[in-house]
Amino acid sequence: MDLDREKQHWLNAAQRAAEVGGRVLQEWRGRFSVREKSRSNLVTEADEAAQAAIVHSLQQEFPQHGFLGEENLHPESDAAECIWIIDPLDGTTNYVHGFPYYAVSIALQVRGQLEVGVIYDPTRGDMFSVRRGYGVELNGAVVRTSGETRAAAAFGVGSLPVVTGAGDAAVERFLRALSQFQTVQRTGSAALNLAYLSCGRIDAFWSSSLKAWDVAAGALMVMESGGVISGLDGGKFDIFVPSLAAASTEPLLAELLRVLGGR
Repeated sequence: MDLDREKQHWLNAAQRAAEVGGRVLQEWRGRFSVREKSRSNLVTEADEAAQAAIVHSLQQEFPQHGFLGEENLHPESDAAECIWIIDPLDGTTNYVHGFPYYAVSIALQVRGQLEVGVIYDPTRGDMFSVRRGYGVELNGAVVRTSGETRAAAAFGVGSLPVVTGAGDAAVERFLRALSQFQTVQRTGSAALNLAYLSCGRIDAFWSSSLKAWDVAAGALMVMESGGVISGLDGGKFDIFVPSLAAASTEPLLAELLRVLGGR
């Protein structure tokens, strides 16, 4: 199988797995119990059931692949060339409260490089899909970032840690952005924020408290849709480093970094 066909095979499998996980989440709504992993960091049976269903779906097609995920899912071997990076429920607190802003996020990393990703919103039926080198699609239609270049006209979304206080640096960054952007929101799902950035629904997103499974698929979408992404310090973005700043264009990213850095 040539690489192009293989990427499409990976993507098709990821889409099917995401839909399976999304169905599990919707079936569990209203009948799960909740426990706290830490303050305000919730885990539900729905998380675990969705992850199990996703992994089962992918393992049927790719038994030699590794898996990395939020709910105690680790690659069996660090030497695995292909690793699926899975968040079965990004936006758990939203889900628990019935706020319809949560998603399934799945990405495939091959020899250290992100190759495909999907983010599926089971509430709206939105399937965001990406293949490296082929751009981003939303429900089969090609999408791009908004192209916005100015913070004053931009819709920004900032992420705050689950445990934070008034003097936290993340809160100070959020407050600085409030006065510089047209609007700033906090939504509770990094995966959907990045997907929305890739299709022009928002213009910028930043966080200092993310995990690889929160951002792997979405980061690839931003880069493949014309957007730009870096660390909060302006350095190279790494999915295994919590710091992230993303924007629709280079000029907007530069302005975002200036604002967040207090300059």
